[in-house]
Amino acid sequence: MATKAYILIETAVGKTREVAQALRQVEGMQSVDVVTGPYDIIALLEARDITTIGDLVTEHVHFAGVVRTVTCISVGGS
Repeated sequence: MATKAYILIETAVGKTREVAQALRQVEGMQSVDVVTGPYDIIALLEARDITTIGDLVTEHVHFAGVVRTVTCISVGGS
């Protein structure tokens, strides 16, 4: 069973759409939504386990244009 994580992303001014496009290319990325509020993007990432989620976030989500992320691991539900 795959592990899901919601990634809340704050981007640099003027970089939101560029970051969203790049995130859509990340392996396991299920959705990338530009939103309003304290974060600019909410992304849904699926991988085989929490270690893989961590590796994908640190290697493929933290790049130029991304100011800060918060990763929320799904713990249940459908």
